[in-house]
Amino acid sequence: MRAFTYERAGRAEEAAAAVANQPDAKFISGGTNLLDLMKLDIERPAHLVDISRLPLDRIEETEEGGLRIGAQVRNSDLAAEPRVRSQYPMLSQALLAGASGQIRNKASTAGNLLQRTRCFYFYDRNMPCNKREPGSGCAALQGFNRMHAVLGASEACIAVHPSDMAVAMAGLDARIETLSPGGEARTIPIDDLHRLPGTTPDVETALGHGEMITAVTLPPPPPGRQLYRKVRDRASYAFALVSVAAIVEKSGDRIRSARIAMGGVAAKPWRATAAEQTLSGALVSDGALTEAAEAALAEAVGHGANDFKIPLAKRTVRHTLAAAAAERA
Repeated sequence: MRAFTYERAGRAEEAAAAVANQPDAKFISGGTNLLDLMKLDIERPAHLVDISRLPLDRIEETEEGGLRIGAQVRNSDLAAEPRVRSQYPMLSQALLAGASGQIRNKASTAGNLLQRTRCFYFYDRNMPCNKREPGSGCAALQGFNRMHAVLGASEACIAVHPSDMAVAMAGLDARIETLSPGGEARTIPIDDLHRLPGTTPDVETALGHGEMITAVTLPPPPPGRQLYRKVRDRASYAFALVSVAAIVEKSGDRIRSARIAMGGVAAKPWRATAAEQTLSGALVSDGALTEAAEAALAEAVGHGANDFKIPLAKRTVRHTLAAAAAERA
């Protein structure tokens, strides 16, 4: 690990300014991803600003009837929060599917959103990776890409985002609150937070240098039944091959509305809007659910070892929707 300096921020404004003032500075909170990357010489911050003790660890109700989740709320606390479990159950399900209890006790809400890919080649400094070293190439394109993206990828990068929590939040239309080094606050729809790779896979989010996430706001609980389903190689603590967050609102034997977000298939949580549209007003039937699954993966492209993800994702979308629609209306 390379040498670095360290400071503990007392206020959010101080933290944002401290990172902005040094080009190689980074925020650190739980450190469950950053410290591993520093040990592997992938992340090389010259200065760390500790934000773990900032007063951003509360979960509060909003005037609109939603929840405001502080950036420093630990994953374990968020998963166990009674209002989350009763009103946003798929968020709790996603968090509990995401990691071990020890990691959930350390990982923060903001850190979970900003964790970096677990691509094998990103972690291997002996291999080319445009995300790690822009312009070096993407070893995964012709390599072992079983875990990699089938949607939204490019010739520069086919890595996927690893967060389970972010997938559920995408299905819930979460909004990300941030603070800039100049003290300006802004709100970013979660769909705009993460960027697809394009030609600049090293630019992973819409955040500026020194811009800090302060909270995540959930709108009022959506109508319908919520369900999060994760398919992985082993039952405990593995990253998703495919995951699906689904909300199905029914009226009699018809689907009034549906929301579908997928994980493990792209560099960001993937909102399947085309599939949602096919279900609006549709009868709950095998045909409608199959059509939605086909629409969700209509633009998917495999890269050899991950070709199986496309039919797997279709089946997972269909089965998750069917389970959500089968719940008592």
